[in-house]
Amino acid sequence: MIPSRELSSLGMMRWAEMPAAVLDQRLSSVLLEHITARLSVIDRGHRYVYANREVLEFLGRPASDVIGHHLSQVVGAAAYAGYQPLATRVFSGEALRLEGWVEYPGHGLRYLRETFIPYGPVDGEVEVVAVFGRDHTELKLREQELASRLDDLNTSEALKTAIVDHALAALVTTDEVGQIVEFNPAAEAMFGRTRAAVMGRPVSLVIMPERYRGPHEAGMRRLQAGGAPRFMGKRLEMYALRADGTEFPMEMVLWRTDAHGHVFYTASIADLSERHAAATQIARQREALRQSEKLTAMGSLLAGVAHELNNPLAIVMGRASLLEEKCESQPELRADAQRVREAAERCGRIVRTFLNMARSRPTTRGLVALNGMVRAAVEMLQYGYRTHGIDLELTLADALPDVNVDGDQIGQVVMNLLVNAQQALAGAQGARRVHVETGLEPARAGCEARVWLRVSDNGPGVSSDARERVFEPFFTTKPDGVGTGLGLAVSRTVARDHGGELALEPESPQGASFRLSLPIDGVAVADTAPAETAASGASLQARILVVDDEAELADVMRQMLENAGYEVATAESGAVALELLATARFDAVISDLRMPDMDGAGLWREVSARHPLLARSMLFVTGDTLSPDAREFLRGARCDSLDKPFSKADLLARVADLLR
Repeated sequence: MIPSRELSSLGMMRWAEMPAAVLDQRLSSVLLEHITARLSVIDRGHRYVYANREVLEFLGRPASDVIGHHLSQVVGAAAYAGYQPLATRVFSGEALRLEGWVEYPGHGLRYLRETFIPYGPVDGEVEVVAVFGRDHTELKLREQELASRLDDLNTSEALKTAIVDHALAALVTTDEVGQIVEFNPAAEAMFGRTRAAVMGRPVSLVIMPERYRGPHEAGMRRLQAGGAPRFMGKRLEMYALRADGTEFPMEMVLWRTDAHGHVFYTASIADLSERHAAATQIARQREALRQSEKLTAMGSLLAGVAHELNNPLAIVMGRASLLEEKCESQPELRADAQRVREAAERCGRIVRTFLNMARSRPTTRGLVALNGMVRAAVEMLQYGYRTHGIDLELTLADALPDVNVDGDQIGQVVMNLLVNAQQALAGAQGARRVHVETGLEPARAGCEARVWLRVSDNGPGVSSDARERVFEPFFTTKPDGVGTGLGLAVSRTVARDHGGELALEPESPQGASFRLSLPIDGVAVADTAPAETAASGASLQARILVVDDEAELADVMRQMLENAGYEVATAESGAVALELLATARFDAVISDLRMPDMDGAGLWREVSARHPLLARSMLFVTGDTLSPDAREFLRGARCDSLDKPFSKADLLARVADLLR
């Protein structure tokens, strides 16, 4: 409790030190009435004995409704209930300072800061309590509003920071002179630099290739001088610089931020490396498609040319064979005829290899000699090798077992390897060599026996980076316009489809070496019996009808068959053949497939209707191996065929099989 004589000490001066005028009660009353704080005095009965103007205005009551009235009647039961515990302490002599929210009738919750000062005589009990109060509701509400805004600001800042830190795009912010003030984690990953290492450094030195730095710095000076921005908000594609000195394509959007009188520029950057790589691959695919369409057209054209060559080649081969037989007593002439025949046979093999490459048909596997496929490919390419000054060396193992493969597909793989080796040596200096080897890999534990082919060259080889991608589709190290990047990818797929493998062997001191391996699924047994012997048993009695609109070719086949002991008649068309069949008996019919008027298919249908048994003994000779109609007919008719050009041995062997 504060005694009356000490209560005066709460002022700025002691009462004893004040002039007499100051001690005038009326002056004190004026001061108490007009102070900006609320002042009320409560007696021990909890009744108001004094309330200044601030109190009355807050309560909204005149003095008559307050002075002498109980506290609960004035402030309400709820507020009075909150004062009751305090009253006991204060009237016991304890001065209190409190603040908090109080519910007042008509005012709702108010935030008050109040001081309770007990007063009474010296050594006596407390008679009254002076209550000084200030209403800080508006201040508190404002404080809460500011705190809420600060929380929102902190939340927003944390959210923005999280967005920046976890953004997929690199975000780089600079001040108005181009020095970096923000560098998010995506930028660290993209450019290979840490945030701490780049803060405060010029952005042009950190992420820009040297060729961009001058224009960038000129642009920054122009902006500082008040010039209009040229690239703000626009998507720009350019190249950026990594910490290791490599460049990469990027897309950037730049914007300006004004904050507290300062200017900042932020760039959102996306790495376009994958997009550019995809675009490059698409362009290669388009080019490959264009090349494929061009090759398809060229293939059809050249196939037609090859077909037209088949007839004269067949005539040359046949005449040369017949001439050999006639010159048995003249060795020199016989040797000349043999050379003519061998040259024609070589031309025939080249044409046949080309047609096999161009043929589009379902996969058909059979026993094929790997060495034979190598020799066929070499015959096709040896002119190109010779004119480019490339030495082609063959080391082919003897007596290699045949492999059960699709000869066309594996032949194309061999061709691809030889073509790649030739192209790899195109710019090489000095002696240029390609070495082709074959061999047998014996069976081992867990691995079956295999035959293998190695094609190696002494060119520039394959770089370590390219070695990892050399079998990827559309990847190529060749100049534009040379190759499509599909050859090795397709070749490896073909090899694996056959249970084999195509691999780039470990780096050699010079050049590149590719190795193809194929499993051995069976061994072919050669038919050593000569065709003439096989036919001899039936030739004395067999009568054969040869149908071909090419009279010279029909005559060659007639002489070959007659020399083997067959009785032969010829017809220049299908209609003539039907007339002969109506008047004479024949054991077999050999017919061209493509003829004017009635073709081979039409002839077969007529023969099937008139001579059903003979229809099963028809052999068709054709150079039209690419025609889908021809393939479909032969498959449906279940007739054998013989591709032009053919040798005498081939013809006699097919006829013998037909008669058997």
